[in-house]
Amino acid sequence: MPGFTPGRRWQPRFYPFKRETFGNRALETIEFTIKGPLWGCRMCGNCLLQETAFICPMECPKGLRNGPCGGSTPEYCYVDETRPCIWYKIYERSFRMGTQGKLLEVLPPLDWEKTGGETWKDVVDTIRKNGTGKVFKNVLFNQDGQRATTWNLIFRSVRQPEWWQGDDQYHSPAYSEPVSNLEKHLKAGEFVVACEIAPPLSMSTKKLTENIQLVKPYVTAINFTDNASATPRMTSWACSKFAIENGAEPVLQIAARDRTRASLQGEILGATAMGVRNVLCVTGDSPILAPSPRGRMDINDMDSIQMIWILRRMRDDGHYLDGREIKFPPKFFLGAAASPFASDPKFQALREHKKVNAGAQFFQTNLVYDPDRMEIWLNEIAKRNILDKIFIMIGITPLKSAKMTHYMTQVPGVYIPVAIIHRMDAADAKGGPKAAQEEGVLIALEIIEKIKGKQGIHGLHIMPVGWEEIVPRIVTEGGILPKDFTAPAPKAEKISA
Repeated sequence: MPGFTPGRRWQPRFYPFKRETFGNRALETIEFTIKGPLWGCRMCGNCLLQETAFICPMECPKGLRNGPCGGSTPEYCYVDETRPCIWYKIYERSFRMGTQGKLLEVLPPLDWEKTGGETWKDVVDTIRKNGTGKVFKNVLFNQDGQRATTWNLIFRSVRQPEWWQGDDQYHSPAYSEPVSNLEKHLKAGEFVVACEIAPPLSMSTKKLTENIQLVKPYVTAINFTDNASATPRMTSWACSKFAIENGAEPVLQIAARDRTRASLQGEILGATAMGVRNVLCVTGDSPILAPSPRGRMDINDMDSIQMIWILRRMRDDGHYLDGREIKFPPKFFLGAAASPFASDPKFQALREHKKVNAGAQFFQTNLVYDPDRMEIWLNEIAKRNILDKIFIMIGITPLKSAKMTHYMTQVPGVYIPVAIIHRMDAADAKGGPKAAQEEGVLIALEIIEKIKGKQGIHGLHIMPVGWEEIVPRIVTEGGILPKDFTAPAPKAEKISA
């Protein structure tokens, strides 16, 4: 195991994608010989050790460079349970060292032209550019208190290339009027409800259309997942188009797992041209959760924070990532996922803070079954003074059976209190499946009652997991009907001949 990292190096090192000079190859060999045994270096050519408490983030199986995924745990990585979550360890060490502020900086995705290459030459070139003598005086002797500033100056240009220029500051939207109904209702201070509909497993859209029509009167917006559990279904943008055609407002979900930088930028232009005005960025479940044969599991071209950064700049600055101007920039309300129970609440709050700084305007959280424990996470977010910059919609799934309840306890980032597990088991044992369903609905209504009055909570995101017909009852009995709610006309009964 490498000397200065709690992980174990298991991914292979990167090699250059181009022919290099003998001198460069020699430097790469020297750097890898030193950094490999010490930090498990993969020679990504885009070193971030200075910002990540000298634990290499490239040891994350997903290749995440801006923090943990929603499945982060203190015990292990959910992709490979034989090793720790490397980002949990980075956060843990950073908080211990008092350098957690560095983790707020939005870091770029890999520049694949540099992978396999060394980074020391970049550092040396920066030192020369700023004056070798001056740099060493400031760093070694803290001349005029310039050590920290000079140190950051040296490494910032290495980690933040001109095409990215990430920072640790909040970036407010460059527009004022709401671009979607979801944004409009949230800004009006209403308690807003969104609902998730599972995309079809085939090209048939009959059930999809029926579900859209069923939930449309009861919710402000409808989410469509993007290959959840890394399992193929109809695309989110196609479902979003059907929602628009049926008079509903969609929330397009985009998983970084399946995107390149080019496909992301092209897709957002197409989606907004079709009328999509809400976008939710997620990193995406690892293919480890998918049925075999599984896709590549060792690297994501981007993470959700990098997607948010790219999309915000396309919208507000009117430029592609490569700097080209967009004559008619896309318009959308930008969201992200949040995980109150994934790991230590203060770690998750920092992760959420980074998403807000990058450009997230609303959160839809992972499932919440313990509102009191959720309050700890909410308090940590409040300490970061970002509650006035983000709308938070709490995720909830009505439990349909005891079996489902036990399965949900294994889902990364989900916590179900023992008392709820016992209630579902008892209902199932006493009255069977129907009794368990009813108990699941009652639990959901109790959670909604506790959530809807909490400060900092702006709405609910219902994920019925194929049980869309329960949504009208939950919204009605939960007392969270939209202000402009109009009861749908009753279906005409078929008269037999």
